[in-house]
Amino acid sequence: MAAISMGRDLLHKNIERPSLAKPSPESEHNPDRRTAAAQGSTVTGFHQDEDGHWVVELSCGHTQHLRHQPPWQSRAWVLNPLLRHEKIGQPFACGWCAQGSVSDNLGD
Repeated sequence: MAAISMGRDLLHKNIERPSLAKPSPESEHNPDRRTAAAQGSTVTGFHQDEDGHWVVELSCGHTQHLRHQPPWQSRAWVLNPLLRHEKIGQPFACGWCAQGSVSDNLGD
């Protein structure tokens, strides 16, 4: 009987929280608070990977996947060739640049 009571207690104490933060333009939160202006990267082009996902090419030499997978990643513009073309030359916050060099991440 004690096991049933404990199971009920666990169910009653279950507080459900939404899995997504409040919506942002990219539906993602950047914990390192990087900004495109601080990184100096711009979009130079796009290509598709072997699975058909779009990848942005950046002026810093890095690339990043830009998937449209609602509700986690809302980037419907990436599916439209005209909207993708409008992003070329626009600032883009490069996550790789924000992490610093590999040797910086290795520590002493």
